[in-house]
Formats: sequence, structure tokens, C-alpha cells
Amino acid sequence: MGGVSTAGRDPGLQPERTRLAWRRTTLSAAVAAVLAVKTALHGGASATGVAVCAACCLLFLGFLGVAHRRIRALAAGPRPPALAPRQATAAAAYAVALVVCAAVLVA
Repeated sequence: MGGVSTAGRDPGLQPERTRLAWRRTTLSAAVAAVLAVKTALHGGASATGVAVCAACCLLFLGFLGVAHRRIRALAAGPRPPALAPRQATAAAAYAVALVVCAAVLVA
């Protein structure tokens, strides 16, 4: 048959890949926050630029908190719990809000 054999599959690798994906996403959010600071301070700081920059930094910290909790849950045991809908919604909302803040700084 043309089915995929699961005999050699190590179920312990999936949480590791997921943990690494959360770390990469957190790194991307950190880069976005640093670029927001750079953009806000380039050519003189305005009150609006500083406020949006502060919002970007706070959003990054919120995303970092969600990611940190998920990474710890993935590392806690061999069978991590599923991502709660509330955490998934929070992570998506932080990411979208960070993109909106970055767009406001660029525009």
C-alpha cells in the first residue's frame, strides 16, 4: 500500500519543532519591535512616534509572555497539552496588532 508508515516516527520530535517555531516567531516579533524603535527615533522623535513605539514594545512583551508559557508547556513533558483557544487568540491578536503598529510607523 502507498500509506505512510509510522513505525519509525518519534512523537517526541513534534513538540521540539513546535517549540523552535515559537522561538523563531518570538525572534521575528523582537526584530519588529526593534525596527519600530529605530523608525520612531529616526529623524527626531515625535510624540506620536514614541507612543506607537511604546505600543509596539508592549505588544511584543505580551506576545513574549504567551510564547514563553507555550514553550514551557511544550518542554514540561512528553505529551504537551493542546494550545488553548484563548492563548491562540491572544498570540494572533498580539501579532496582528504589532503589524498594525509597524504599519502606522512606516506610513
